[in-house]
Amino acid sequence: MQATAYTYDPESRSGQVLLDDGTPVPFDAAAFDAGGLRLLRPGQRVRIETDAGDADTGTGRRITLVTLQTF
Repeated sequence: MQATAYTYDPESRSGQVLLDDGTPVPFDAAAFDAGGLRLLRPGQRVRIETDAGDADTGTGRRITLVTLQTF
């Protein structure tokens, strides 16, 4: 899935992306580290992978990987 980098904090290695419909979705350091990136700038197109969450525990969709979009 593609998204646009919205915010990024280099100290915590976490931030948010915007889905193409404008929905902000946060990511944590584990998702950032999984993509092998060193830096992320707002406005960059990224590829994200998510998991569906768990309806039993009430956790929603979660980003598991953030990396640069390549064509």
